[in-house]
Amino acid sequence: MSHFLGEVIGTMILIILGDGVVANVVLGKTKGNSSGWIVITTGWAFAVAIPAFIFGGISGAHFNPALTIGLAAIGKFPWAEVPTYIAGQMIGAFLGAVIVYLHYLPHWSATEDKASKLAVFCTGPAIRSTGANFISEFIGTFILVFGILGLGTVKMADGLGTLAVGLLIWVIGLALGGPTGYAINPARDLGPRIAHAVLPIPGKGDSDWGYAWIPVIAPILGGLVGALIFNGLF
Repeated sequence: MSHFLGEVIGTMILIILGDGVVANVVLGKTKGNSSGWIVITTGWAFAVAIPAFIFGGISGAHFNPALTIGLAAIGKFPWAEVPTYIAGQMIGAFLGAVIVYLHYLPHWSATEDKASKLAVFCTGPAIRSTGANFISEFIGTFILVFGILGLGTVKMADGLGTLAVGLLIWVIGLALGGPTGYAINPARDLGPRIAHAVLPIPGKGDSDWGYAWIPVIAPILGGLVGALIFNGLF
């Protein structure tokens, strides 16, 4: 399997499981309706870890343009492959969101709140403040990339490093996810947001494009700074 296909399928699975757990919690008449933030953050942690176990030996399991760019900036990944990886991540994220839409097909009509429908696909701020929201996404992604690089320096038994990254995602969600929903991944947010815009979701409202640049630009910068600082320290 090619690196490109590994990133497509891996990111697709990540979104199926990650957006899927949000759908289970926020959409009307699901078995998991209103089960809360702990369920969402736990689901997202596993959503990252499971495809990372599968595709880590194929593509390196980036699934995130912020990580790909950060690794390239410190010489741990070739710049020539960055566009291919990001394209794969975006395609996979879009496809994963479409599959979540199909999986929960009867529940869109059973959900009145437009914001809940959008939340299945992408993030949004709890309190809308451009500067504060940008800082939150920057910090979350800084911790993500710095943490992944740090965990990579620790000698662990096979598989434990991937599990540790899942725990890192979990604690980022628990500790830092409240202000913006912790996109910390441009593909994770933008690919499904595009899917929300084009899918025939009943009563969906708009896709909040005025906010959409924050979970793209802030994670890229946060991941880049996290990688550079880690590289400078270690």
